[in-house]
Amino acid sequence: MKAFLIITLLFGSILQAFAAADHPNVVLIVCDDLNDYVTGFGGHPQAETPNMARLADSGVAFKRAYSNNPVCAPSRSSFLTGIYAHTSGNLFWNKWFENPVLKNSKTIMEHFRDNGYHVLGSGKLMHHAKRDVWSEFGHDTDYGPFAYNGTDRVAHPSVPMPFGGNGPVDGSFAALEDVPFADDEDPTSGWIYGKWGKDVTPFHYLEDGKKDLTPDERNAVWAEKRIRDFAEDENGKPFFLAVGFIRPHTPLHVAKKYYDMFPQDEIILPVVKPGDAEDTHYKDVFDDNQKGLKYFRTLNESYPTTDAALRAFTQAYLASVKAVDDCIGQVISAIDNSGLKENTIIIVTSDHGWNMGEKDYLFKNSPWEESTRVPFIVRAPGVAKAGGVAGQPISLIDLYPTLVDLCGLEGDTRKNDEGAPLDGFSVRPFLEDPACGEWEGPEAAISMIWAGLQGDDKWNPDRQHWSLRTERWRYIRYNNGDEELYDHNNDPYEWNNLATLPEHEDLKKSLHEKMLSLRSTD
Repeated sequence: MKAFLIITLLFGSILQAFAAADHPNVVLIVCDDLNDYVTGFGGHPQAETPNMARLADSGVAFKRAYSNNPVCAPSRSSFLTGIYAHTSGNLFWNKWFENPVLKNSKTIMEHFRDNGYHVLGSGKLMHHAKRDVWSEFGHDTDYGPFAYNGTDRVAHPSVPMPFGGNGPVDGSFAALEDVPFADDEDPTSGWIYGKWGKDVTPFHYLEDGKKDLTPDERNAVWAEKRIRDFAEDENGKPFFLAVGFIRPHTPLHVAKKYYDMFPQDEIILPVVKPGDAEDTHYKDVFDDNQKGLKYFRTLNESYPTTDAALRAFTQAYLASVKAVDDCIGQVISAIDNSGLKENTIIIVTSDHGWNMGEKDYLFKNSPWEESTRVPFIVRAPGVAKAGGVAGQPISLIDLYPTLVDLCGLEGDTRKNDEGAPLDGFSVRPFLEDPACGEWEGPEAAISMIWAGLQGDDKWNPDRQHWSLRTERWRYIRYNNGDEELYDHNNDPYEWNNLATLPEHEDLKKSLHEKMLSLRSTD
């Protein structure tokens, strides 16, 4: 028996060593609501993201990467299972692990674990968390710090009304040094961490600038420590480490040093064309209280001018982007300084983008470029061409099959016949040759906006709103048949809807057929 145990342990060690040598480690960094305000992506000229730029310089940046569902829950449940929302039917906010297709399919975490990886995560990854798909998990999702008045979570008192009336999450932005309700003589008010429920945990900000770690800073410290542990464990398994940073998701509460980097009087405003929404059809299918429309309207009503309103919000967004970039840099540096750099793939992306006032819309979950486009940066040692920029439209659905390919994972990603195979394709050809025009995937990326219907149409993919992006064109088709068509070669801001022009009838038909083909679940 003793000899058997020795042989078993020896065999196990050999397998671990073999696995570590043949399978690269993975660090997956997922930001929340991060649009193209990233250095090199052309979104805003004042964006300060040196760490993401550093990663792009050593890997490949995809300048046309898109979210398949530009809102948190369905986006994450889709790309972390590798299955389109319209394939699974998990179209909006339902729990992914109760969906008949997704619960019978392996998440990317489970598939890595089944291939011998140690799988660990921290922060916001799946919108509906389930710890047992991980080998270990650090910190739960936390949207904080929140402003707390001693009774409720509220918008920071410095935010003018009516925008502040949008609540403690979407209606709030402020520097952490501006401690809310600091002079109300109530010791329970101030900043708190962001977990939901009746219990509150104070977030301390002291007079000398010392403070508790924000949730993002806490996750970065957690990731750095675990990477250091792995580097010291010469015989360990390969690892898949995912960290989900919450910023620039609202509330936009970050340190004053980040706000100070972008003085309001020096802010370059987002490129917004007055009246740009007039030839669009979003308002024809959603009422005025749809979040993106309401948030833009109330922000506008809260300041003397639209410019002043956008200047205030853009400052907060840029500050939050810089704050999260620092956390990303901490994780990247941990890998680069650990001896693991040459055997670790790093991917940085976001669940979706964010409209900054374009088309009178301030939010995610729109069919346009700002909301659907995401940063997507891959450093894959020995595979990715350093400094490469790929122009092929891809989407988040391709993340899972790309990592299966790069890491040599084996086995079915379905748990049984009730599950579904992966919908996407490996982007390896563009890592090896960013200018490569050929891959097994489609020539377009598809995104879906849930229509919010009730009854039989509620979860019917045919009754939702759809957006298709090729290298040149964006084609939008709402569930009432209204269309939008934009030519990105001549109209990068999607200002001119060409859908009504007779000369584009054949093009629209062709793009609609591509859209239907990508929506097909056959």
